[in-house]
Amino acid sequence: MDKQTVVVLFGGRSSEHSISSATAGGVLGAIDRGRYDVIPVGITREGAFVLEDDDPAKFPLDAAHLPEVVDNGTRVLWPEPGGDRTLRVVRVDGTIDGLGEIDVVLPILHGPHGEDGTIQGYFDTLEVPYAGGGVLDSALCMDKHFMKIALQAAGIVVAPWVTVRRRAWEQNAAQVRAQAAELGLPLFVKPARAGSSVGVSKVEALDELDAALAIAFAEDDKVLIETGVSGREIEVAVLEGADGVRASLPGEIVLTSRGFYDFAGKYLGGDGVDVVCPAVLTDAEIAAIQSAGVSAFEAVDGRGLARVDMFLTPEGDLVVNELNTMPGFTPISMFPKCWVASGLSYGDLISELIEAGLRR
Repeated sequence: MDKQTVVVLFGGRSSEHSISSATAGGVLGAIDRGRYDVIPVGITREGAFVLEDDDPAKFPLDAAHLPEVVDNGTRVLWPEPGGDRTLRVVRVDGTIDGLGEIDVVLPILHGPHGEDGTIQGYFDTLEVPYAGGGVLDSALCMDKHFMKIALQAAGIVVAPWVTVRRRAWEQNAAQVRAQAAELGLPLFVKPARAGSSVGVSKVEALDELDAALAIAFAEDDKVLIETGVSGREIEVAVLEGADGVRASLPGEIVLTSRGFYDFAGKYLGGDGVDVVCPAVLTDAEIAAIQSAGVSAFEAVDGRGLARVDMFLTPEGDLVVNELNTMPGFTPISMFPKCWVASGLSYGDLISELIEAGLRR
């Protein structure tokens, strides 16, 4: 069987650039080389597409020195619609080389300009197949405000919240503080359009609100203030396969000393949090969580994959927190761990994502 050529695309302009780069290290090391030829393409923090080294060791998940895509002077030229799918590179000396025809792009980009529908729309325009979320689900889930509206419209329970624009905060801070007080404590303050818990703060007293908003507004001019939900933090991985959409065994975020599942806990192996998969649940709870995950995925017109995060309250209710259309693939990330616990290896998971992109 002829190999398919996959472009692994990573880096990007968002604050999650290094996590995307570290994810690339894992993917490059695990992708089935007997099935796929791989072309690594990095996006610098400034937005340049460069030809990267096919070397997983170059992009380790190292808390002391997070990896990044450095501008090496090359420039990748994407195929134009209507022609062949030959990927080309402009070398440092100005010569142009063909890298062969590509079959599909695997974008492992997090945050704005990668997980928000923009790169997906770019490849749709170029008529280049790609794996993962599409334009609509990526854009919806990148914006937590509109994601919540879509979930509510489908009858899915979400935490109460208010959305605050920077201008509203600057013009009438007292009103925003009053709205926050009505939600009750604790609160979570988070940018509307950032991921990986970047810019997120837990507010346990109202005098902490202003500082939390300042942190969130540093990432986005639209911020959500949410009621904290008491319950177990459950995550389930959803995958669109040839036979339809299915959900993994659920995992659980167990906080031991950390206040919430923040950036360090998610990606840097920080103390105070355990990522457990499979979670200790009854058969009925597993079925309900898997059903809720698939329903949330369908509510946002999900494509490819998503991780669905929710709370299981002491009363047995499920409250969906958010969907992530390109969850982390680092060795300690929940999405691959849940699929491994469900019997799907890391390499086979990558193959399923690629095959779903090829079917489009």
